Amino acid sequence: MSLRSLALLSFCVLLAACSKVNQENYSKLSAGMAKSDVETLLGKPTDCSGALGMSSCTWGDQKSFISVQYAGDKVLMFSGQGLK
Repeated sequence: MSLRSLALLSFCVLLAACSKVNQENYSKLSAGMAKSDVETLLGKPTDCSGALGMSSCTWGDQKSFISVQYAGDKVLMFSGQGLK
């Protein structure tokens, strides 16, 4: 394995280890939490959509994610999958 490939592999492992999409951060979520506090905890969402004062944002990918549903700017409910 070349030095360049090893450096790239190490960088990818480091990024995965630093993910904010984990069980520890999921445990910190609560109903009524402000949207800004969720984004401080989890970072910028991967995807968001919504209408009529309701919205849903997701962090992560298909294997490991946190999904948060908002009413206005407050957490209504949340779920997660594949968290470590």
